[in-house]
Amino acid sequence: MQQVFAQSLTLPGGTTISGPVSWATDIGKIINRAVPYVFAFAGMGLLLMLLAAGFDYLTSAGDEKKLETAKQRLTNALIGFLVVFTAFWLVQIASKIFGLTEAQSIFR
Repeated sequence: MQQVFAQSLTLPGGTTISGPVSWATDIGKIINRAVPYVFAFAGMGLLLMLLAAGFDYLTSAGDEKKLETAKQRLTNALIGFLVVFTAFWLVQIASKIFGLTEAQSIFR
């Protein structure tokens, strides 16, 4: 087993971390633990962008420039969603093809 942290680390509030951190021994495990948070952050960002676009659309009051900005924001939010969704499924398909069990079990 590799030792990642050779010393003790005291966090604010008195919590102490010492010894090896077993989940941070390689980059794959770190990414595996980070992916659900990245997707959650992307989902919250999508929700906020959709709400902002809807608000701008409703409050445009006939102003063509503001209406066009709202439409563009909505389009960008949906394109971003498609990019994240496609990336997720490409990783799932590649993990099935190559037999990577870590990538298949990210959301379980």
